[in-house]
Amino acid sequence: MRIPDGCNRVHEERSIPRPSPEQVVLFPDAVQAEQAVGRANRDRSIKSTQRAAAVPATRVPVGLEDPGQVLFLDVETTGLSWFYDEITLIGWARNGEYHVNVAGEDPSDLLDALAGARTLVTFNGTLFDLRFLRKKFGQISLPSVHIDLRYLSKRVGLSGGQKAIEDELGISARSGVEGLDGAAAVLLWHEFVRGDIEALRRLVDYNRRDVLAMCMILDRVVDRLNVQQDLWLKDSRFEDWARPALDQDLPLQLPAVRTVQVKARTFKALFAGTHAEKAKIVGIDLTGSEKRPSGYCVLDGDVAVTSTIGPDAEMLARILEEKPDLVSIDSPLSLPEGRLWVSDDDPGRDQFGIMRRCERELKRRGINVYPSLLPSMQKLTERGIRLAETIRRHGIPVIESYPGAAQDIMGIPRKGAGERYLKQGLAEFGISGGFETQAVTHDELDAITSAVVGSFFLSGQFEALSGPTEGALIIPDLKSNGSSGLVVGISGRICAGKTTTARLLERRGFAYTRFSLVIDDEIRSLGETPDRATRQRVGEAVHETKGQRWLCERVLDRVAEKPFIVVDGLRFPEDHAFFVERFGSRFLHLHVDAPTAVREHRYEEIAEGGPSFGDADRQPVEAEIGQLSNLAMATIDNVGSIRELEDAAVRLVSEYSQQELPCPSPSS
Repeated sequence: MRIPDGCNRVHEERSIPRPSPEQVVLFPDAVQAEQAVGRANRDRSIKSTQRAAAVPATRVPVGLEDPGQVLFLDVETTGLSWFYDEITLIGWARNGEYHVNVAGEDPSDLLDALAGARTLVTFNGTLFDLRFLRKKFGQISLPSVHIDLRYLSKRVGLSGGQKAIEDELGISARSGVEGLDGAAAVLLWHEFVRGDIEALRRLVDYNRRDVLAMCMILDRVVDRLNVQQDLWLKDSRFEDWARPALDQDLPLQLPAVRTVQVKARTFKALFAGTHAEKAKIVGIDLTGSEKRPSGYCVLDGDVAVTSTIGPDAEMLARILEEKPDLVSIDSPLSLPEGRLWVSDDDPGRDQFGIMRRCERELKRRGINVYPSLLPSMQKLTERGIRLAETIRRHGIPVIESYPGAAQDIMGIPRKGAGERYLKQGLAEFGISGGFETQAVTHDELDAITSAVVGSFFLSGQFEALSGPTEGALIIPDLKSNGSSGLVVGISGRICAGKTTTARLLERRGFAYTRFSLVIDDEIRSLGETPDRATRQRVGEAVHETKGQRWLCERVLDRVAEKPFIVVDGLRFPEDHAFFVERFGSRFLHLHVDAPTAVREHRYEEIAEGGPSFGDADRQPVEAEIGQLSNLAMATIDNVGSIRELEDAAVRLVSEYSQQELPCPSPSS
């Protein structure tokens, strides 16, 4: 019965069936509201009201002729997302009796009641309760008539949530639960599954009053519609039996002990044996201004140390000092497709809007999220993009995270529910640190969550939500078993043996791609002939103009979606950051090294004119390769034979991927 922040389209992969053709929906505007998902709430509300006004009032009594066949129902859940959240309990009333089914109990009585009634009454059931019922039970048998009081109330000028409409109608049905709302109901369930039986009794009482208050709303709205009395039986006043039911004791069948076990989603259970288990991850809950401190967390394995930091320069210095495997930032790190800058004077503002595809997808799944270029978000987005670019230039990979979405997916209450619940949820997940007993800001707690998203990322248990030209937003995927495949990046100075190493892996089944192949295409487009000198010159120009990330994208385009890839010729720290961000723990960076004298000898053997070895080795595009040796996961000293080089490369790749590589192809 709660009204989520925006209606959400039905997901293509986990679709929720719509009402069966034989089910009469008294208010077509309710169904059409489902189909109008994606429009602005204001537009949808206006159009919905206009459609409702056109529905004749004389249709309302259909299904109400026999009050004994009318069932009022309300669903409580762990949150608002039909995609991630679950039903906690379902309450219903019929013939003056309230019943409840708590998650974990046999639902037979509920299903029989639904199958035996002719009319179902809900508040916002079209968009909420029925979605959860069908997700939980599939194609269940529902009453043939559905009255959604949210839409019926609009026809007499009443709008808003159920509590607001109760106040407007002068309905008093919440004695003892006056301070509770939907968010508090979620927290009561959290208390119950942790052993507090009284919390369940309060939750059931809250649900009971929701259900029985619907009876009174229905009576009074029908009265305002001036329905002809010959169509409305005199004894069908639902309030007459709802009032006594409010004064009755709660159902005796409430469980004396908890019936639901807390799911074993812990750091150790999820990440043991993965690259996340011992990784060092920095999580940042970024603010829109350097004058306001941001939450900062260093997550070393499962131990969190938090603080707050203001200026970007101080934050960067701390990150470089920590030398983390990954930085996870709670801030939009890209613009919507087609947008050029963050402010509203962008010429593409009207055409491309203010939301990215990841934000639309989260909205569709029922997770509340702010558009990246909402006026109040523009400074944060601009700062996040700038900070991420600076960090990446040092070779440190950066991902975008959203603690609110991660907490919803993990079943941890957001900071809005209270610091105690968020601390408790993080500790139960298996994160330890001073935050458990010390006073910390909510920004620091969100920074911990951002870092935990990095753990999901490095373990391969994540989903990347993105659109064309838009960076990915990383969210946990609790159903993932990790990623498959491997991408090996090879770096090294001139004539160290990086291309030879890459070609040896190609013989073992890896798809080969190389930065210089993209540079060659650029050279030919300029009408020039590729050689070592032009490659270095044009490569430097591409790096300065189009950017290294553009070049990395083009390199990957050459091998499409191959599961095993070897990338020859990483030259900048940004290359390393890009491939970690794209592939997570599926990326292995090998650096090939050899003494300068050995490399010079090899160069002279293959050089055909052109610059000297010293000049080639000092070109700007070679200047940052030394930093890559520090970023690589392993280094191969190539001073022996080709066979020794192959053995070393195959051993390192096999150890990292925990699988043996196939023998060389006979044709290679």
